[in-house]
Amino acid sequence: MVETKDIQIVVNGQVRSAPEGRTLAQLLVILGVDPELVAVELNRAIVRKPDWERTVVDPGAMLEIVQFVGGG
Repeated sequence: MVETKDIQIVVNGQVRSAPEGRTLAQLLVILGVDPELVAVELNRAIVRKPDWERTVVDPGAMLEIVQFVGGG
């Protein structure tokens, strides 16, 4: 069995623990975020949705997850 180390990241201004070596797409699942309803900024740069599967989140990463809100 391989043990996964946790890393510290900042999500919307709050320090959180996350499993090491995860992609942005995997991290959204872990955080319970619906990927269809958000935009993501990683270290002050917007990450395009097609890149989420190959973008690994490193220790100390700063994420801003913005949820789309509908209405009129």
